[in-house]
Amino acid sequence: MKKQQIGFELTVFETPQELSQIEQKLLSRAEVAREDAYAPYSSFKVGAAVLLKNGETVIGNNQENASYPSGLCAERVAVFQAGAKYPGVAIQAVAISATSKDYVVDMPAAPCGNCRQSLIEYEQRQKSPITILLRGEVGPVYKCNALADILPLAFSSSFLSDS
Repeated sequence: MKKQQIGFELTVFETPQELSQIEQKLLSRAEVAREDAYAPYSSFKVGAAVLLKNGETVIGNNQENASYPSGLCAERVAVFQAGAKYPGVAIQAVAISATSKDYVVDMPAAPCGNCRQSLIEYEQRQKSPITILLRGEVGPVYKCNALADILPLAFSSSFLSDS
C-alpha cells in the first residue's frame, strides 16, 4: 500500500489592502455584486467578480428560488455570463465575497462543489490557472493560485471519451 497526501498552498492576507490594486478592485466588485443577490430564504448573499484576460470584469450573485435546486450560486452566474458574453476569453481570476443578514461573516466562504466543478472546467479548457480570492464581509482574504488546488482529483471530460 502506498499513501500519498494531497494539499495546496493558500496565501492569507489580513486585509484587502495587502492585495494588488487589480485584486482589490476585483474583490470590491464582488462585494458590490453580493448586495444585489436574491437570497430571501437563506439570507446568505454571495457576490462574484470574474476578471477576464481582455481586462473585462463580469459580476454575478446568488439567485435563490423557493424550490432550492432551481437557484444558482454567484460563481456560476458570473462565469456562465462571462462565457456567454466573451466566448473563448480566458478567465484570470475570480473573487468571491459573502455576507448574511443574520450574523457577521468573518471568514471566507469557499465555492460549493458544483461551482468548483464548473470553474475547474473553464481552467481545464483554457489550459491556464484561475486565481481565486475569497472573503467574508470582514476579515482575512484567502488567495489560491489555481482552481485545481481547491479541487484535487477533479473530474474532467477525459473520463467521458475512449481517446
